Amino acid sequence: MITFRPLARTALALAGAAVLAACGTASAPRSKPSPSPSWADPYPVDCRKARCVALTFDAGPGPYTERLLDVLKAKRVNATFFLLGKSGVAHYPDLVRREALAGNEPANHTWSHPRLTEISTAEIRRQLTLVQEQVKQLTGRAPSLMRPPQGRTDQRVAEVSRSLGLAQMLWSVTASDYKDHDPKVITQRVLQGAQRNGIILLHDVYPGTVPAVPGIIDGLRERGLTPVTVSQLFAPNKPQPGHIYRSAT
Repeated sequence: MITFRPLARTALALAGAAVLAACGTASAPRSKPSPSPSWADPYPVDCRKARCVALTFDAGPGPYTERLLDVLKAKRVNATFFLLGKSGVAHYPDLVRREALAGNEPANHTWSHPRLTEISTAEIRRQLTLVQEQVKQLTGRAPSLMRPPQGRTDQRVAEVSRSLGLAQMLWSVTASDYKDHDPKVITQRVLQGAQRNGIILLHDVYPGTVPAVPGIIDGLRERGLTPVTVSQLFAPNKPQPGHIYRSAT
């Protein structure tokens, strides 16, 4: 069974612990944790006027996420990141902070990516709660959106999500970048399916996706579409906890 260990320790606290261990000191006052950073506002877009489409990335952070954040910053675009706990947040906490501080939207993709419809209700809650706690500890706020792995959901998943304040956010366009890693193919599939109020599903953990993102953003803009976060897409309304959404229409 996986247990959650708090991630937010300052470099000073870690260095101090190493010194104390080297000196054989048995006890010492603990350093207070540094204040949690807050979520920054995204680039302003009014989707009641603009033709918006939500850009989302699943299963990170990973080894390609840092480059993706550089691309988004250069293009002045924000996205929603549906985060995995075990392989993502636990290994790349600084990237989670960077996502939030850059105006991107952290969201919940479970701790270890099980099919939620095939596990117990208690385990569904644990999978979601662990990520909620991690993201809140790292960024100062828990997510309000979740994406069930493989889009598999049922009434139990809906009820647990509702109790945790999480709307279920599926998608209207996918490039299947988990199996096809050619950036040109990924770009083409996204642009063929993208429409106003839609939700684009990509992954920031596969090698072909990030190289495709500049072309995707440029192609969307050429078609008069503005890439935004999920919450921007739905504003001024908020997706309702427990409800399932595939677009903002």
